[in-house]
Amino acid sequence: MRICCIGAGYVGGPTMAMIAAKCPHIRVDVVDLNADRIAAWNSDHLPIYEPGLDELVVQARGKNLFFSTAVKESIHAADIIFVSVNTPTKTFGVGAHKAADLRFVESVARTIAEVADSPKIIVEKSTIPVRTAEAIKTILSCSEKGVRHQVLSNPEFLAEGTAVADLSNPDRILIGGEQTEEGLAAVEKLVSVYANWVPKERILTTNLWSSELSKLVANAFLAQRISSINSISALCEKTGADVDEVARAIGTDSRIGPKFLKASVGFGGSCFQKDVLNLVYLCGHFGLAEVGAYWDQVIKMNDWQKHRFAERVLRTLFNTVTGKRIAILGFAFKKDTNDTRESAAIYVCRDLLEERAQLSIYDPKVTTSQICKDLGIAADDSTVEFAPSAMHAAKGAYALLVLTEWDEFRQLDFEAIYQTMPKPAWIFDGRSLLDHKKLRSIGFNVYSIGKPLLEDHVS
Repeated sequence: MRICCIGAGYVGGPTMAMIAAKCPHIRVDVVDLNADRIAAWNSDHLPIYEPGLDELVVQARGKNLFFSTAVKESIHAADIIFVSVNTPTKTFGVGAHKAADLRFVESVARTIAEVADSPKIIVEKSTIPVRTAEAIKTILSCSEKGVRHQVLSNPEFLAEGTAVADLSNPDRILIGGEQTEEGLAAVEKLVSVYANWVPKERILTTNLWSSELSKLVANAFLAQRISSINSISALCEKTGADVDEVARAIGTDSRIGPKFLKASVGFGGSCFQKDVLNLVYLCGHFGLAEVGAYWDQVIKMNDWQKHRFAERVLRTLFNTVTGKRIAILGFAFKKDTNDTRESAAIYVCRDLLEERAQLSIYDPKVTTSQICKDLGIAADDSTVEFAPSAMHAAKGAYALLVLTEWDEFRQLDFEAIYQTMPKPAWIFDGRSLLDHKKLRSIGFNVYSIGKPLLEDHVS
């Protein structure tokens, strides 16, 4: 069997590396038109950071895992074709800022129709709206070659930072297909790939539309839990309750459970906001305005939480940060990844730059060029410094903001940092990561989301 994956991004690369590692009898070709990205996959410096990914790729690369720009050749030779291209939120036209931009999916479908001269199983791996498979099938059926292909939905449920572990031991694999003899046969063929390492009881099969919708709904529910606990964090600060204690109390209820109840400066990443907005757009498209408004509030709450955090910094620092050095610890949207898409740090930094703060930013995995791109600034912008370490970023800063929960931030020498900062020295812990009692004993004033606002030191 030969598998081709079109798209060498955060989903396609790791997923295909796992399939190749677990299925040495299957040849896996990952193709992309971006030659620089392919070159990185073939180098010692992969284009994305995930714990354990380097070892996984090295294990199979050059044996049964290949990265190239030979898109048409790989499509022609493949039995199964995974479509794992980007589906960003539209920024223009009908559905702007809500609907998914499907131009890359359509382009891939047209290429397959042009190249494939034998029946293929096309697997939707990208996050897409419900009934996108219908569009793909329509394009494929218009091919003059008269070949009948099968389209399956196989959404990914990876969490960045733990992608390798998630792929190795998934909660479930979801595969949707047409409920016809040919469709069910295609589903079983894809099931046979995953069954090389995933127990059969964890491989769920559904109809095509249920599978497509399930991905959006799963991310919407997870995002909803984060926005829900973040809304309560604001109430905790006003009432003297502790959001971590509230989360622990409700999380012990078996009907609720403890996961995704960690208050923070807000969720980010490539999927949550995009998928919820897509769901909102679909509800509007099908005339379900009230349902759309319900899910739209999840996004509004998340945006409010980011701006609320930046406003707290401003108000605490005597309503002005103009010219003040502010240390930003962490720019990735979560630890153990270099992905910054929709990172809370972007929004907090933009708000502070709007107030003319001087930022010193440190992240152990995010590049300077990526930060510049996200903030829309030049590399030599005088308002932003790119610090080589957390210690360097904090030196001389009026406040230190923890925006990503990197483990190394727990181990910093805060006593030494305190000596370098103007007084009163503030720490704003946007991830509830640090030992606040210890920090206060050193002399820091500490703000943490959802925590009682204690009378801190002012010296």
